[in-house]
Order: sequence, then structure tokens, then C-alpha cells
Amino acid sequence: MDELRDRALRHAQGQRTQTAVPRVTITKDAALTGMTPGIYEPMLCLVLQGAKCALIGDRRLHYDRASYFVASIEVPGACQIVEARPDTPYLAVALTLDIPVVAEIIMDMPGLPPMADGPGFGISPVTPDLADAWLRLIKLLDTPSDITIMAPMLEREIIYRVLLGPHGPMLRQLARSDSRLGQIRRAISHIRDNFDQPITIETLACIAGMSPSVFHKHFKDVTAMSPIQYQKKLRLHEARRRLLADPGDTVRVAFSVGYESATQFSREYARQFGAPPARDAGRLRERGTHLRQLIDG
Repeated sequence: MDELRDRALRHAQGQRTQTAVPRVTITKDAALTGMTPGIYEPMLCLVLQGAKCALIGDRRLHYDRASYFVASIEVPGACQIVEARPDTPYLAVALTLDIPVVAEIIMDMPGLPPMADGPGFGISPVTPDLADAWLRLIKLLDTPSDITIMAPMLEREIIYRVLLGPHGPMLRQLARSDSRLGQIRRAISHIRDNFDQPITIETLACIAGMSPSVFHKHFKDVTAMSPIQYQKKLRLHEARRRLLADPGDTVRVAFSVGYESATQFSREYARQFGAPPARDAGRLRERGTHLRQLIDG
């Protein structure tokens, strides 16, 4: 773990580094932060130094050195660095999951334990084998010519190790369209594609192939929030992005993301981001913030 930390530190450039290894990022921050809203995508994140707290729906998770976070769905949330100093910054490496790769590995792993219902995210301790696979992956940054051949094999090994761990049954659902997670992901995809349109539980339940009552329960089990709350968070994230990219009429932005009441939009925006829309966007522009929708872990 120490060698992995040192190598990641050496290659970290700024707060977020998109490395030469496909879908692998390094996050580094020397300061504590407030809760930063964003969207988790299917990913693995291994903390090498410091600690972070994540809030997804009504669930709070704490992960620190030698623990990893895994998400198997796209879900709005917020994260906060709770342990970091200039001499020992928060440091983490993350791998965005390629779902076809996960499915291919699962097909080559007969005899796995049954899939399990439950949240589409969680925290687990790092095993020596998983840490070793991550170390060999990060070492490739010192030999770029090896990345094309070696990175896919090491990515498969990392996913394989996670599939053998506590969250393996949850991750296995990614590869099955008929699994509970697969059904919920179809509904999530519809919400994301139509976040600015009215939705009903009945429509989403039909897309998922469930009854409305069963769908609502499983959606909340997986995402820790209701479908309406999920859609609301997507609307607010998109509104924030639009306000930052193109400062203008807050009312116009509110209507463009699906709100019918500017007053309700301002109230819910302030509750989500800590300030009214115009003030929040102005504050971000003053800081020169480049707003990212995705959370790196």
C-alpha cells in the first residue's frame, strides 16, 4: 500500500489526473472540503491516504486508507474529504467499470455465490491480492509502452478480485439484464434520458418489468432514494451545469430542466447546493471552478 501510494502521488497532477491507463484516475486534495454533490457512475475507488465521507440518498458511508468503494449503478450523491493535510493529502485511485468487460469475466467464473439484492454501492476492506493488482496497474504509468497490452489484463484481475469479495454478488448483477439491478438500471436510464419530462411510477415500473409497489421498493433499496428524488437530483445537477456554463436567466434554466415553478426550483436548489442558483453559480465562477458531473470516488 505504501508503494502504491508513493507511485500514485508521483503521477498525480492537480486535484484530478486522468492517467494514460484507460478509465483510471488519481484524485489528490490537500484540504478538507464541504459536501460536494455529483453523480457516481459504475466504478471502483481505492483510498490510499486520508478519508472521505459519501452521502447517497439516506445512507452515509466512510472510507479511508485500505478500503475501497464500489458502485454498480449511476446514482446522484455527495462526497466530502474528512481527512487531509498539506503534508499528507487525500489520495485515491479509481477505475470506471466497463460493463461488457465485467460481464465477460463473470462468464468465465462458474460457481460464484448467488446474486444478492440490496444497495448498488458499498465499502469493503482491501485484500493483499487486490492491492497488489492495483500496484501493478499503477506501475504501468512508469512504462507507457506496456499499457496497451498489460492494462486490460490487470483491469480484469482487479475486477476478478472484487467479484470474489463481499460485493461480488452485487457487481454480478451488472451483467444480467434480468437481475433486479438490471431492471432498475433500465428505469434509471429512462429517467436520465428524460429527466426534464414528467414521469410516473407506473411508467418506470413497466420499463423495469415490475409492479409499481415492487419497483418502488427495489428502486429505493438499490439507490437509497425514491425515483422522484432521483429525478430531482438529476435536474438540479443539470441546472447547476447550465448556470455555470451559460450565466443567464435563472427562471429560464428552471423551466429548461423540467421545473414548473421558479420558486420551488430556487428553494430546492439552495437546499441541494447551499445557496440560491445565481449566487451559487457566481461563487463557482469566481473560483474558476470547472464543474464535473461525475464523482471520482
